[in-house]
Amino acid sequence: MRAVADYQFGKGVGVKLFPENVEVEYSPRTGRIRFINADGERLATLRPTDGLLSLSVKAAKFMAENMTFAHCFATVRNDVSEYIAAGGDVFAVHVVKAGIEIRASDEVIVLDEARNVLAVGKATLSSVEMTAFKSGVAVKVRHGEKES
Repeated sequence: MRAVADYQFGKGVGVKLFPENVEVEYSPRTGRIRFINADGERLATLRPTDGLLSLSVKAAKFMAENMTFAHCFATVRNDVSEYIAAGGDVFAVHVVKAGIEIRASDEVIVLDEARNVLAVGKATLSSVEMTAFKSGVAVKVRHGEKES
């Protein structure tokens, strides 16, 4: 799981995101890693379809505070931050900055201009497209920070 995190988000992320005390839940049917938890809260899910990680908002906040070198961040304008934090999708016109290595279908952490975590989701565009396009969904949000 640490190697997957390094591959997906950048070298060194795995060790910091998943220290020795994380709890790993295995799938009862396949016996493979399914969920990674810390202190009883989900950090990530290992997707069985592609073997990559889906992050929780808790993991996203930890990464934003401690791993600014990770290449999975997309920054949006502050005027749409409430909408995105409530679970709304990120449109390309609102993207101010995006990690240079983001590709379509990558896991993305959405930040406001003050680097507060708003949401986590899946990119539908590459980083170049996110900042160049003026229409279309850039990130399909899975979990907003203020979702109820």
